[in-house]
Amino acid sequence: MKRIELFSCPMDVATERETVELIRRRVEDRQFTQHVVVNVAKLVNMQRDRALAESVRACDIVNIDGMGVVWGARILGFNVPERVAGIDLFQSLLAMAAHEHLPIFLLGATQDVVEKTVQVAKERNPGLIVAGHHHGYFWDDEPAIVEKISASRARLLFVAITSPKKERFINHWRAHLGVDFVMGVGGTFDVVAGKVRRAPVWMQRAGLEWLYRVVQEPGRMWRRYLTTNVKFALLLLSAMFRMSRGQAS
Repeated sequence: MKRIELFSCPMDVATERETVELIRRRVEDRQFTQHVVVNVAKLVNMQRDRALAESVRACDIVNIDGMGVVWGARILGFNVPERVAGIDLFQSLLAMAAHEHLPIFLLGATQDVVEKTVQVAKERNPGLIVAGHHHGYFWDDEPAIVEKISASRARLLFVAITSPKKERFINHWRAHLGVDFVMGVGGTFDVVAGKVRRAPVWMQRAGLEWLYRVVQEPGRMWRRYLTTNVKFALLLLSAMFRMSRGQAS
């Protein structure tokens, strides 16, 4: 995969299919892989959150999730074929894990949600081995959770905790998790469990998934998306201005 850099963030230019195949090969070779997806909000927050930025840069695979980042990269001259949405990649990796008989561990969300996610994941992927699961409220005893994950002998770990907590957790404990692959999946478990609805496909393709989330959770989401979208637009305009000046000179 080709790696580019946008606003000091490394990103891998790849399709979802290419990403799944690369992860499958690395897991098969027992080559540890730390994975992350970046969207507009994460890219903006990385500009001021050094720990988050370091966690993202430490990852072996960085997929572009979010049409805003895809469009921004294309405007600046990068050939990005498609968005690799975290939730879609999660579903594809579960199918791959079931086919390859690779045990997984699900960490995050509430107890009810993670249990429902386990149920749905097994129903959709016959033969899927869930080596263990745990809710995401464990911050008073992180070492115990890390030990539980390692003892489960899972090969793939999915962490459904909000940013930047999940990135910091993964990067801090990566050497002790005992897995071959770890990926932060944010609010994916809530969607899989049916607690939160995903935007229609046309809104996803139009880059309006954020607006759908604001409509569902206006009190929590509107300020976050307004702030990060405006800051991203300013970053992009600044980069475009510098690029135009460079071409003119």
